[in-house]
Amino acid sequence: MTATALPALVFSRLHALRAGPARTALTVFAIRVGSAGFAYGTQVLAARLMGWDAYGVFASVWVWTAMLGHTLTLGLSQGACRFVPGDQARGDLDLARGYIRAGALVTSGAALAVAGLGAALLVLEPGLFAPDYRAPIAVAACVMPLFALQDFLEGVARSQNWLGLAIAPPYLLRQTLLMACMVGAVLAGAPPRAEVAMGCMLVAAAIATALQAGLLAARLRVDLPPGPHRYHWRTWLGTSLPIAGIDLSNAGFTFVDVIVLGALVSPAELGLYFAATRIQQFVVFVHFAASAATLQRYSAAQAAADRPLLADLVRRQGRLTAAATMLVGCAILAASPLLLAMFGPGLGSSVPILCVLVAGSVAASLFGPGEDLLTMLGGERLCAGITAGMLLAAAALCLALVPSLGTLGAALAVAVATVLRALLLARAAGQLHGLTTPIWSAGATR
Repeated sequence: MTATALPALVFSRLHALRAGPARTALTVFAIRVGSAGFAYGTQVLAARLMGWDAYGVFASVWVWTAMLGHTLTLGLSQGACRFVPGDQARGDLDLARGYIRAGALVTSGAALAVAGLGAALLVLEPGLFAPDYRAPIAVAACVMPLFALQDFLEGVARSQNWLGLAIAPPYLLRQTLLMACMVGAVLAGAPPRAEVAMGCMLVAAAIATALQAGLLAARLRVDLPPGPHRYHWRTWLGTSLPIAGIDLSNAGFTFVDVIVLGALVSPAELGLYFAATRIQQFVVFVHFAASAATLQRYSAAQAAADRPLLADLVRRQGRLTAAATMLVGCAILAASPLLLAMFGPGLGSSVPILCVLVAGSVAASLFGPGEDLLTMLGGERLCAGITAGMLLAAAALCLALVPSLGTLGAALAVAVATVLRALLLARAAGQLHGLTTPIWSAGATR
């Protein structure tokens, strides 16, 4: 790339950065809410068809599949938002192409290796798993690589600000196909068992991943023309592996209560609790949408050394995310009796659980995008350490509170740990990057 072309490319990238991150976040949130509607309908359908015992088995297997599938990108999905926009802003397209190819190969290889290990354990040591779990786990081993690959594809699409292509296939199309497959399975007379539900997930994930991969490859051929590939394995993996630790810990935060409860309570009680967490996910989507619209903007602004833009992005993301989280949380709580009743009678006891979980999400949002700054600008190892420490704290609190408070104790444990984690991440981001993230001072530089 010539010396005269590079400034023009950087200017165009920065102009794109300023073009409506709030509007982009709203688009992402709308897609996630739409997908959550289908996901919620699918969970209601599954609970009513299978009963709480079988639904509890399905919930437990699904949690492990989602958690491992997301983590097996080895951090390369988030890394795409950090490295690819920076490489493009500097005009180093060879390195950008190399990252995308390497990330796809490493993600696929890691996911297939773990899925193969799980299948081998099922064959060689079947006694490790309860009989009701064996068939669902066998299907989950096939689903996991698809989850991992689609997560990487999402990261690449987000790095190019193609938010519709990033979000719609995994969160809207996949959920729509899952619901259609479950309805089709019921009409075909399939038994209401957890392995049938996981089989429907396999079909939905395969179709959605294939479609997303094809569309993404076509767009990349236009916007990132074919050419040589260069690889910085040490830099990429040195950054992405700690991000994988963050992803695993984040997934653990999302599911630690379900995992602990799976060991301490009956599948029916677990199913009732899981129903409440599915509703609470509407609140979590606010932060997801804001991050999806802003992460790559942090990276490109940092590459262009535009400090005022960074401060502005932090301020906007922090305040808008906190306000939207509070608004959505209040709406969810107001509608919670109706939403829970759709799963069936006897879920009134889940309302306090939902209140505690929502309160934790709202309180954590007040501390701003500390995690996003540490992940995109440097500090991923510190972020991973804080997140892992708070995950252990959440698990310990669950073990301490569940015996006396039941499922409400699990919700309290997760809420407390979530708020403490947000506080520590905000302090770390401020100390490392000189950008304060809490909403009462978001974006200020030191």
